Amino acid sequence: MTAEAHGAGRPTPAEQTVLDEVTGMLREVLGEYGLDDAEITMDTLFHDDLQLESIDLVTLTAALREHYGDTVNFAAFIADRGLEELIALTVGDLVRHVVASLPAEPAAEAV
Repeated sequence: MTAEAHGAGRPTPAEQTVLDEVTGMLREVLGEYGLDDAEITMDTLFHDDLQLESIDLVTLTAALREHYGDTVNFAAFIADRGLEELIALTVGDLVRHVVASLPAEPAAEAV
């Protein structure tokens, strides 16, 4: 199974780090179905490309909480979305949510 590109730009360095971490979590979930070799990019759709079911999102939510703690609340992130928004949800949407939820790196102080 391959994921098709759906048209987003290159991830920032912070997004790339989170993408790599989220990809690892998704590979664990997908491994249960023998799909752990699926291509995962920022443009990958959870529904159409990865064919994740709601139980898989629950598993992913638990993995996110275990890795990032309560700082990243995926359940709250998807709770207010309608069905069509959930179907259109991309890995990049999740990655951007994680990056926005994490504490910012301390900025270098001007000297």
